[in-house]
Amino acid sequence: MSLEHLLAERTHAMGASAIREILKVVSRPGMISLAGGIPAPESFPMDIMGELTERVMAKYGPAAFQYDATEGFAPLREQLVGHLRQQGIAACVDDITIGCGSQGVLDALAKVLITKGDRVAVESPTYLGAIQAFNPYQPEYVSLATDDEGILPGSLEACLASGGIKIVYLVPTFQNPTGRTLGLDRRRQVAELLRRYNALLIEDDPYSALRYRGDAVPAIHTFAPEHVVYVGTFSKILAPGLRVGFCVAPDPIGRWVVLAKQGNDLHTSTFNQAMAAEYLAGGYLKRHLPRIIDLYRPRCTALVGALKAYFSEGFCWSDPDGGMFVWVRGPEGLDMEAVYNRAVARGTAFVPGRYFFADPEEGIETMRLNFTMCDEGRIDRAVKILAEVVSEERLRV
Repeated sequence: MSLEHLLAERTHAMGASAIREILKVVSRPGMISLAGGIPAPESFPMDIMGELTERVMAKYGPAAFQYDATEGFAPLREQLVGHLRQQGIAACVDDITIGCGSQGVLDALAKVLITKGDRVAVESPTYLGAIQAFNPYQPEYVSLATDDEGILPGSLEACLASGGIKIVYLVPTFQNPTGRTLGLDRRRQVAELLRRYNALLIEDDPYSALRYRGDAVPAIHTFAPEHVVYVGTFSKILAPGLRVGFCVAPDPIGRWVVLAKQGNDLHTSTFNQAMAAEYLAGGYLKRHLPRIIDLYRPRCTALVGALKAYFSEGFCWSDPDGGMFVWVRGPEGLDMEAVYNRAVARGTAFVPGRYFFADPEEGIETMRLNFTMCDEGRIDRAVKILAEVVSEERLRV
């Protein structure tokens, strides 16, 4: 029996994650992978997991295993109020909704905000996971021009002035895939544009805690809270497998996100939320975060250093102050998918950059490199192999 005719129209816009398909290919033994945006297992606070579990059991007992409010576990939402205040984000408990990772939050936001044909403005390039969350609701993407410091405010102004933009989506700090950070002046300009055009921004912020140098930059939310849905996660600072994310949303969007969750999963895992609550309440994050930063900082330095050492003229790359990614652009005409296939045969993997563009014809000559999963020696070997493969590919073109 053929069942294809039963599928909803929205399934035509759905597809497998290109990155997850790549990770299947590169998971074989001996592969050096600079592909996935995955936290290193060494970054997980395994030494305190037992202690956290004991705290949860002693403090909450059976309540940690019971159904709970769709909005989120109250102790976690209360802890997040103080945690966000330290970042300059003013929120009360009722402003905060907990989701199944930030990806679950993005899906819920898309469900309540996007109607087929709505115009959604995104950075060029942008986070692939957001495109996947938005695609089933069939928006029309409008690409915002960027440079080495993120989006150009003039591009955003022209976009908003053209009318009909439903939402703007940005990852302004240590962006995935480029690693770029939008500067303070541009953040203020973005906030002013949001206010002037009465526009809504989804500010996705999974990486800002992973700062290796320089001073923290305030979230755009701090300048225009009524025009911004701020999205955060514990995946990079605790453990991604717990699937705990959250958003701070202006009313009534927050209420609609709750309704969307009620029809989807009722609520995020109570036990996992309780673990995150105690991680904050007990001061564990404050003590553990420097360990994560000390782990990643030299890996970031090693990747940028290897690119300088092995890649020839005609290439440029980002030099991020934090996060998990370095973005590389090669000379026009170089097909990074062809480079990827040859590199995998040599035991090294990355993600071709074209997957991060709303227009699949863009970014052919780009690639995203992740540095969190490999030590400095393996990073150096991987980049050297990539440079050799790129040279071979350029000779073939």
